[in-house]
Amino acid sequence: MSIELRALMTSGFDQFRIQPTAKRIRAVLDGETVADTTRALLVWEPRRVVPSYAVPVDDVHGRLVPAGDPAAGGGGETGPVPMLGDRPVLDPSIPFAVHTAEGQAVDLLAGGRTRPGAGFRAADPDLAGYVILDFGAFDAWYEEDELNVAHPRDPFHRIDVLASSRHVRLELDGQVLAESSRPMLLFETMLPTRYYLPREDVRAALVPSPTRTYCAY
Repeated sequence: MSIELRALMTSGFDQFRIQPTAKRIRAVLDGETVADTTRALLVWEPRRVVPSYAVPVDDVHGRLVPAGDPAAGGGGETGPVPMLGDRPVLDPSIPFAVHTAEGQAVDLLAGGRTRPGAGFRAADPDLAGYVILDFGAFDAWYEEDELNVAHPRDPFHRIDVLASSRHVRLELDGQVLAESSRPMLLFETMLPTRYYLPREDVRAALVPSPTRTYCAY
């Protein structure tokens, strides 16, 4: 019997998922390298859709101490939680401090400062000796000597942007807002197709937005 690969990839959403990486991973804080390892793991907590880096405690150049407000498994979600089909997921908008597994939040003391809740020591035996680090708690991350942004890259995640001659028509309340036969289509693993249209094919007025987003890819 065959299985759709998407179903296989999402079948483990409710458990820890880990993947070793051969890349050298470094985290920088206040100009100082506070984590430097070639033994990193990519770690997805249950229901997280993007990974975090877990590094050996021995490769963290600073003190890890129990957080003032230790995190325990299963709690802390506030506000609406995004859905993947009929399943709640934690996308990058859900703070690192929200944990869905047993463990202990830890503060990082480095560079003369304290980063509250910058790490999480999971109770999972496969992560013994490792600490999961909050990507957003550091000033910069590097894979080898390349700057990484937004979140760790997922080796099982792909983005393709393809020119297309599909006819795309966008309407709202019966009014045509855009129509094009020369869109660019963005295909991203596990996500719906996105359509990018030439500005000349958009009839509606466009105004600048203060929103800024970042993508690891």
